[in-house]
Amino acid sequence: MKINKFILTVVLAVVFTACDDRLDLLPISAESSSTAFTTPNQIEAALIGAYEAFGGSTENFYNEYYQWDVLNFQETRADNCYAGGDTPELFAIDFLNIVSTNTRLTWHWGALYSVIGKVNNILERAPLIEDEEFQESRRDELMGEAYFLRAYHYYHLVTMWSGVPIITSATVSTEPEDIHLFRSTSDEVYAQIMADLELAIANLPQQYSSVAETKSRATFGAANALAAKASLQKPTPDYQAALSYINALESSSAGYRLLDNYNELFDGNSENNAESIMEMQFTGGTEGSFRGQLTLPPSLSGDQWRKFMTPSQDLIAAYQREGDNVRLNASVIFESAPWIDEYWGNAINSTIPFVYKWKTAGGWASDNNNYLFRYADMVLLKAEALNGLGSINEAAAEVNRVRNRVNLADLPASATASQAAMRQAILDERRLELAFEGERWNDLVRNNAIISTMNSLREIDLRTSDPVEYNMTEDKIYVPIPQTEMDLNPNLEQGRM
Repeated sequence: MKINKFILTVVLAVVFTACDDRLDLLPISAESSSTAFTTPNQIEAALIGAYEAFGGSTENFYNEYYQWDVLNFQETRADNCYAGGDTPELFAIDFLNIVSTNTRLTWHWGALYSVIGKVNNILERAPLIEDEEFQESRRDELMGEAYFLRAYHYYHLVTMWSGVPIITSATVSTEPEDIHLFRSTSDEVYAQIMADLELAIANLPQQYSSVAETKSRATFGAANALAAKASLQKPTPDYQAALSYINALESSSAGYRLLDNYNELFDGNSENNAESIMEMQFTGGTEGSFRGQLTLPPSLSGDQWRKFMTPSQDLIAAYQREGDNVRLNASVIFESAPWIDEYWGNAINSTIPFVYKWKTAGGWASDNNNYLFRYADMVLLKAEALNGLGSINEAAAEVNRVRNRVNLADLPASATASQAAMRQAILDERRLELAFEGERWNDLVRNNAIISTMNSLREIDLRTSDPVEYNMTEDKIYVPIPQTEMDLNPNLEQGRM
């Protein structure tokens, strides 16, 4: 049975029950009034508006990135999935032909910066509010949540585009010199992320008053999880810092642990569990998720059209080579498809795999939650940090915790023969453990394996029997700045920063 779900309900019920108005996510320039956010209720409502990027109404355009396109850019762009449906821009992502006019880039650049604009207003205005009912402890906690949210959105910007403009104050001017910003380097963006997360860690609670709140809002654990990720993902990884952040998370009173049964993570009835650190919350109906409708087979989705994401031959083969039936069966379901799939059978009613980490479609409004952070990810990142520090056997012990949970033997001796061998073993394990959870592209980039992996990938288009050529290059690691932004801001330049 599900625990209380969506962050909107949680925050309103717990913090200011009298406040029931929501703020729409607006462009940065529209959120700049110096007279806005002058009461505690307005600040709380603004915070709710920022959280709605992770869920909210099915009509909320700004949640599409975290609900859906993070999977396209992390899973389909990499070697885990093929694009499907009938959207040319998704096929362009799959084949690594992403151009600056791809509208998905425009949508998500704007959406991510819009939330940053909202958060900047919160951080600027909250300290100025004088209200005896606005307790200092809640003000600090609220600002910790805001710092976390800003860091989280910048993390997605920098991993998509590398260096981006850094905006840390409310936009109060439309003068060109104020809004035509230059891109910062990726090092500078990561420095901002880490600064925000240190402030978040200092102010966020380890737990809230209920499990539902703890899993749906920024916490000490979530901030440490993101700090660990950022410490490893940045251009020069900081293994010791990542290890420290994960150790702090493991010491949290929230009691994060690996569930005994991997299947329970994705059965649709065990959301907000002990392995979950933070989740996108959905109740169904107008507060539902559309992931399932886009990916589940006809028997579960109730429709007959081609799905928009299909597990790859290469991924299925990876599960089978490892004998990893537990994670394969929890992550993928096979069913005949009433359409032609050019990678699986190339004939109507061929049996193909479907993404299965969410179990119900719900008519575009599923109540299945989606993980933002879970503890197994942290265990494998801890292994990565330990290996980076030269502690290969300790790293292997962490990986084996994850493997043993799904009835796999400990890593073979060949995996502990060198740091390079262990690095590959961790990367392989992360693929099987975290498939369809939005990690694969970043994992390959972080391990300097993206070019070799994509160019050695042998996927066959059965229509022609020809291999697909991905022609991966250094220039394709990050996506181009949207052309609309280039046209608006003459100070932006394309290329890796």
